[in-house]
Amino acid sequence: MFHAVIKRAALIAVAGALSVTPAIAAGKVLAKLNGADITEDDVKLAQSELGPNLGNVPPEQRMSVLVEYLMENRLMSAAADKEGFGSDPTLAARAEYYKARALKDIYFEKKIAGGVSDTDAKAIYDKQVASMKPVEEVRASHILVEKKEEADDIEAKLKAGGDFAALAKEKSKDTGSGANGGDLGYFAKGQMVKPFEDAAWAMKAGEVSAPVQSQFGWHVIKLIDKRNRPAPPFEGVKDRILSGLLQQKAEEVIGGLRKDAKIEYVDEALKKAVEAAAQQQQQQPAQ
Repeated sequence: MFHAVIKRAALIAVAGALSVTPAIAAGKVLAKLNGADITEDDVKLAQSELGPNLGNVPPEQRMSVLVEYLMENRLMSAAADKEGFGSDPTLAARAEYYKARALKDIYFEKKIAGGVSDTDAKAIYDKQVASMKPVEEVRASHILVEKKEEADDIEAKLKAGGDFAALAKEKSKDTGSGANGGDLGYFAKGQMVKPFEDAAWAMKAGEVSAPVQSQFGWHVIKLIDKRNRPAPPFEGVKDRILSGLLQQKAEEVIGGLRKDAKIEYVDEALKKAVEAAAQQQQQQPAQ
């Protein structure tokens, strides 16, 4: 019934895990504040806390930003203690909250993130690649002009030894591909207008077509290559697969913990909101 709550909790846990960049060497002192060390371990904890907030910070600046953040935390903490805020009635509750959060992070690292590896991701990648159906693609260049007479003239120049790329740059009204010598890159069926597609798929690599008319004008097409679309490299999709595995693992673990716990929503408005969220989640198509 409360799958939506479980899923939200799992997503929060996964987001927290993904915000941590690879572990930094332990213990090295980076700076001192009033004689107290600020170490790379401290930076790692701050990095975990700030997470996505570091996304807009250039990588080469993140270390300095984190160290400054730690310094400001310590300066304000010392100032708060000096002001007598250590006896604030909310301090115990805050300390208990942050202790629970720290324990949650350790549990996540050991029981969830520790149970997902690159090997698991590679196994899923290999299975997906093996099940992929071949998708034929062609790579073509074209020169697009308004009138057939212009296209006929270009065809004649090419037959006389003219350079296709140079003519595309000079003559094509498709300025996007024209600046690149007419190259449209690889594309599958259904991505181009029908007359252009039919002509391209009927050609052999290296051939140049007679003028082909479409709704955009007249095309002279050169087929560069035909292939089956290659699978994306593992390194390019590994993070996405790992993210999915982490979410799945988190849902399983958190779901098990919730199943064994006695959960009561005492506030009626809260109870209705949780039930409505769960119902809405159940009505959504499976991802």
